[in-house]
Amino acid sequence: MKIEDAIDQFLHHLRTERQLSHHTVDNYARDLNKLAEAVGTDFDPNQIDNLGMRHAMAGLHRQGLNGRSIQRWLSAIRSFFRFCIRQHWCKHNPAEGLRAPKSPKALPKTMDVDEISQLLDIRRDDWIGIRDRAVLELMYSSGLRIGELCSLDLFDLDMADASLRVTGKGNKTRELPMGKKAIAAVRLWLKTREERAVQKSGQALFLGARGGRITPRTIQKQLAGYGLSQGINSRVTPHMLRHSFASHILESSGDLRAVQELLGHANISTTQIYTHLDYQHLAKTYDRAHPRASRRPPKTTNED
Repeated sequence: MKIEDAIDQFLHHLRTERQLSHHTVDNYARDLNKLAEAVGTDFDPNQIDNLGMRHAMAGLHRQGLNGRSIQRWLSAIRSFFRFCIRQHWCKHNPAEGLRAPKSPKALPKTMDVDEISQLLDIRRDDWIGIRDRAVLELMYSSGLRIGELCSLDLFDLDMADASLRVTGKGNKTRELPMGKKAIAAVRLWLKTREERAVQKSGQALFLGARGGRITPRTIQKQLAGYGLSQGINSRVTPHMLRHSFASHILESSGDLRAVQELLGHANISTTQIYTHLDYQHLAKTYDRAHPRASRRPPKTTNED
């Protein structure tokens, strides 16, 4: 049994017995073809050992595949060899125990203070504009996750104390401050909400078009639209407001523990990614301000 024949039978198994989608089977085929290219089609599955798999994985890494893509590739290969073992074409799974190289964590996308001000300058006086201004001001003011914001009830607000109670991941609650811009926007929304509320509104703070609790999808759609209309260059997402909140607090205070508490992170290692953002900000400021600091290579000129 040559490996290319084994792959064909495995893909047939995925289509007919497991009834996977055409798209999923195509992904398996693409990953398994990479294996066949790496080891050669004349090999049978029993000839491929752990060392051969490591060489194949290293080759994919050299070609530019990141850790996540290689991990997906390994998952497909493990499934293939488990099938081969059931068919008695080989006795061991050479992909077991292999780990893909770690990919560097992508830094979260943020907006600077000017872009935030530009985004929040919503010039709509209808009830949707009033609601959306309160939603965005509150998300940026308190660093809320979209799910946390959607689940807010009227009794979670303490307007006199300028604070709100949030239920986050793991059903953990935390108290958060509200900025004066957010308080003003929420006060205006509360007056408007009285006119929009219906029986099914219950205690929900923010309402959708039909009077029920607002959904994450509505907020995502509205925010993306405001990003375009307000001239923001990149696609704006709810999490971008949360990342911007964290980055701006850290830039001003340098207090990582405080940012951890505000964001509701169980582990400070999750919060530490914002120190990289803070360093990027400092590095750019350094490059702009110091006359001999530019780390870009100087332009060369051709001299006769």
